[in-house]
Amino acid sequence: MATIYSHIDSNKRKSIFLIIFFFIFVILLGWLFGYLTEIGYFGIIIAAFIALFMILISYFSGDKLALSIAGAKKLSKKEDLPYVWRMVENLSITAGIQAPKIYIIKDEAPNAFATGRDPEHSSIALTTGLISSLENEELEGVIAHELSHIKNYDIRIMMIVIVLVGTIALLADILIRINIFGGGRKSDNGGGQLGVILMIAGLVLAILSPLIAKLIQLAISRKREFLADADGALLTRYPEGLAKALKKIGEYKKPIKRANNATAHLYISSPFSGKKGFFTKMFSTHPPINDRITALNKMASINN
Repeated sequence: MATIYSHIDSNKRKSIFLIIFFFIFVILLGWLFGYLTEIGYFGIIIAAFIALFMILISYFSGDKLALSIAGAKKLSKKEDLPYVWRMVENLSITAGIQAPKIYIIKDEAPNAFATGRDPEHSSIALTTGLISSLENEELEGVIAHELSHIKNYDIRIMMIVIVLVGTIALLADILIRINIFGGGRKSDNGGGQLGVILMIAGLVLAILSPLIAKLIQLAISRKREFLADADGALLTRYPEGLAKALKKIGEYKKPIKRANNATAHLYISSPFSGKKGFFTKMFSTHPPINDRITALNKMASINN
């Protein structure tokens, strides 16, 4: 019989598999870059170096950037929203992690996100709309969801994934320029038909790489949301609270004013939720809210 623990274990395995595939994809692009520029395996070294450099920048400064983009302001005193402080501290104790710093985003749209490189250097940001529109047990469910992202190191994983997507886009752009402007291998330069085939394959892969990278990013982000829902429900022992919160969040039809594609996946629900259309839904960083509510309700019935 499925349990909350089995849901968590399953999502962890799937997420790890997707991330490994993502790394392999970056190395493949590096190899193609090396072949087309006649620098051989040095292309892989360049790809790995670029990825590592960007990961280090993201690792130490990614959270500050995300909070700045969202316009989040830090709560410096416990006298400000004391019940929110208590919820965060109590749930952090339950989760066995250090309480994160709390930030507030002045926006009527109900939403929240967590960021940081590890539980000791983490933050959660809540919109004013979220705090004002949810009941205590619903707000507790949202905070537990975000703390689960912190506890499970999702915040670090998603920063790495963002960097890998950027690296793939950069390498793809270089590969396209090499093919179009004639900087790559020529068929009379020892490559023959194989060289032509690989050059064409490199061009096709370069064109499709950003799309493939985006789809992998979406898959990882969506799996992590289901995992955080399950783990958050485990923290509160009340899946209905988060389910009710997600329902209210989904019913709000206006996007967050400072919504940004670079940080959209961090939020508990897409900050572009007010926008409609086939491509908007297809490339959403979050699974459908109704699917998440259904999964939470099944967990509630199992516990009962």
